[in-house]
Amino acid sequence: MKRNRYRSRHLTGTAAGALLLALGLPTAPAFSATPAPRIDLRVLVVSDGGPATTAIAAELDGEGTPYTMVDLGQTGRPVIDSAFLADTVDGRPRARFQSVVLANDNPFPAGSTEMAALAAYETAYAIPQVDAYTYARPQVGLQTPGYSGSVDGVRAQVTTAGRGGPFGYLNASVPFEDNSPSVSESYAFLAQPAAGADFTSYVEAPIPGKTGNGSLVGEYRHDGRRELVVTFAYNQYQQQFKLLARGIVDWMTQDVRLGAARNYFAVHVDDMYAGDDRWDTRLHCTPGDVDCPPGQGVQSTIRMTPDDVRNAVAWEKSRNFTLDLAYNGGGSVEYRAEHNGSDPLADELALDKDQFRWINHTYDHAFLGCEQNVTVVPWKCATNPDGSTRYVSQAEISKEISDNVQWAKTAGLPVVPDELITGEHSGMRLLPQQPADNPYVAPALAANNVDWLGADMSRDPQQRAVGSALTVARYPVNIFYNAGHVSEQVSEYNWIYTSRAQGGSGLCEGLPDTTCLPAPLDAATGYAGHIVPLETQVALGHVLGNDPRPHFIHQSNLAEDRIGYPVLDGVLGQYKALYAASAPLVNPRMKDIGAELHNRSLWNSAVKAGQVTAYRIGDSVTVQAPPGVQVTATMPNGTHQVLRSGTTGFGQAYAGSVSGWVSPESGQSGVGLALAPAPARALAPQSHPAHSAGGTAPQRTPRTPVPAGVAKPVPYSAERR
Repeated sequence: MKRNRYRSRHLTGTAAGALLLALGLPTAPAFSATPAPRIDLRVLVVSDGGPATTAIAAELDGEGTPYTMVDLGQTGRPVIDSAFLADTVDGRPRARFQSVVLANDNPFPAGSTEMAALAAYETAYAIPQVDAYTYARPQVGLQTPGYSGSVDGVRAQVTTAGRGGPFGYLNASVPFEDNSPSVSESYAFLAQPAAGADFTSYVEAPIPGKTGNGSLVGEYRHDGRRELVVTFAYNQYQQQFKLLARGIVDWMTQDVRLGAARNYFAVHVDDMYAGDDRWDTRLHCTPGDVDCPPGQGVQSTIRMTPDDVRNAVAWEKSRNFTLDLAYNGGGSVEYRAEHNGSDPLADELALDKDQFRWINHTYDHAFLGCEQNVTVVPWKCATNPDGSTRYVSQAEISKEISDNVQWAKTAGLPVVPDELITGEHSGMRLLPQQPADNPYVAPALAANNVDWLGADMSRDPQQRAVGSALTVARYPVNIFYNAGHVSEQVSEYNWIYTSRAQGGSGLCEGLPDTTCLPAPLDAATGYAGHIVPLETQVALGHVLGNDPRPHFIHQSNLAEDRIGYPVLDGVLGQYKALYAASAPLVNPRMKDIGAELHNRSLWNSAVKAGQVTAYRIGDSVTVQAPPGVQVTATMPNGTHQVLRSGTTGFGQAYAGSVSGWVSPESGQSGVGLALAPAPARALAPQSHPAHSAGGTAPQRTPRTPVPAGVAKPVPYSAERR
C-alpha cells in the first residue's frame, strides 16, 4: 500500500526534532509516529565498462555529485543485494542511493537476483533508474525499433514534454555530431511507445522511411518504477551528450543533489595598449620575436585603433557580453613617447573604460622566467658561471606588476590588483627550456597582494599554488597573436599544420594527438571554412562542459581584419540557438573563476575521500562536510537554507532549479535545506517493513552496438590539438 504522499515528504516528530537540534536548527511539530525514509544523496552507477555509463560518471564528477561505481566486469566487485542497497540508521529505513544508473535496462544474466534486488529497491523507495544505452523493446515501454542505425548529423528535437520536464533548459534542437564522413559516430534505435505503455518521449527524431518520430530519450513508468530510457550510443565528449547530460542528472535526482552545473564563457584579450609583432608570410616566422633568427625580416606591429575600440563596445552591447582586457600600460607610454605625447587608442579606452573588465598584464609584457638567450632558435635559458639557470630578479618582477597597477590608477582604469597575467604566462615553468617556476615569482606575487595568476591551459592545466596565489588556467584560442589579417592567420596555420611534403614546417608530424592537414588551406576560404568552425566547436565544447576557465585571444585579433570576432560570434550564436533563456551563459571575471575552481577542488577532494555526508528526509536535506569546505548543491526552486534563527533563500536560479555554494551558519554542524514540494510526477515510496529482494527481474537486454566514433571519439576535424 502506498504511503500518503504528503506525509512521505515531511520529517516525523522525534526524528525531525533530533535532526534539527543536531544542526542547531529550530524544531518542527510531530506529523506521525512512523519515520519517513532517509535517502542518501549518492548515485549508484552499474557499469559494463562502456562509454555510456562512463559518460554519465564523468558528468557526475564534473558537477561534484557523489556516486558509487560498480563495474560488472571487475573481479571481486560488491554484490548488489538488499543489504548493499538499503539498511536502517537510528531506527529509520535508509536508501543508500538516490538513483541508479545501469548500462542498460538489465545488464545482468537471466534470472539475476541482483536485478530483482534493484527492482524491489526502486519500488520500495521510489528510486529512479537510468538505462544509459539500451535496446528499444517492450520491456522498456517501446515497440521494436522502426529504425536501427547511424544518426550522424541528425537534428533531434526536445518534445513538449521534455521542455516542460527535465530538458526545459534547452531550445527544441539537439544536433548530433557528424565530424567525419568515413567514421560512424552515432547509433540509435528509434521506436515509438508500445501499445498501452506509460511512456513519455522527451527527445526524439524522425524514423527514416516512415511517418512519425522515434524516441531517443523517454520516461517509462511501470510496476511502481520509473526508468529513463536512452536508446542512442554516446560518449562524454560528444555535443549531443553534453546538451542532454544535465537533464539526465536532473531527472534521476529530481533536482535534489549535491553538485551543480552551469555553462561559462569568459574571453580575455591580451596585450591591450601594446603592439603585437606581425607574422611574415614569406619567412614563416615573426620578425622581432624569438621564432625569427636575429636580423631576419622587418618588424611590423599590429595595434588596435580608436575605431576598433568603438567596434568592440558596440559588439559587446549587441551580444550582452563583457570582454576582459589584459593591459600593458608601458605600451601606451612608449607609443606616446614615439608620437609627441599622443595615443588616440588610450584616449578612446579611457572614455570606454567602464565597458570592459581590466586585468593587470604587467607593465612592459616582459618575460619573467629565466633570462632568455635568443641568439639561437629555439631560445634557451641563460646560465650563471656555475651552470645554474639565471632568473629574472624579484625586484624586476615586482616592478612589472606594481608599475602597471600605478599606471592604471593614473589612467583612471578600474583596478583589481589581486589578478595578474604575466606576459606569455612567464615566470611559471615552461617546458622544455624552464622546467621549474622562477623562484622569485612567488615572493613578488605576495609582495603585490596577487591572489589569482593566469596560466596556460595547454601546459599548466590544474589549479595550483604559486606562493600566495592560485593559478587560473586559460584556454588559448587558436587564433594567433601575430595575425591581424586573415591571410596572416591562414599562412601561419598552414605552416604549423601541414607536413614538410606539403610545404609546411612539419611541426604537426611531431605533435602528439595531431594529424597534419592533408593539404594547405585555401588563402581565400580556409579561415571562414575551416579554422572558424573548428575553433568555434572546440570553445563551445568547453562551454558545454561546465568548465569556467576563460579563453584568451589578443588585441591584434580585434584590429585590422578583426579575425577574433567570427569565432566569438560562432560560440555565442550557437549557444543562443541551443539553450533557453533559463540557462544563460555565465560570464565571470578571473578572480571569480579562480574561486570557483578552488571551491571545486576542496569539494571534490572531500567527496573522493568520503568526508561528505548528505541525505534527504522528506522535505529536509542535511549536508555535512569538513570545516572550510563549502557545499555545492542543486535544489528545486523555492528551497531555503535553514539557519539558527530562521531561513534564507538558497542559491541562484539556473536552468529551472537553484544552485550555488553554501556554508553552515556559526554554531551549526552542517548545512540544512528546506525543499519546495516534490515534482508532481514523482512516485511516492512504498512501505518499508523489510528490504526484500523480491520482485520479477526483466529479461536481459540484447547486446547494443557501439560505433567506432563513440568507442574512440572523432575530433572536430583532421587535426586534433
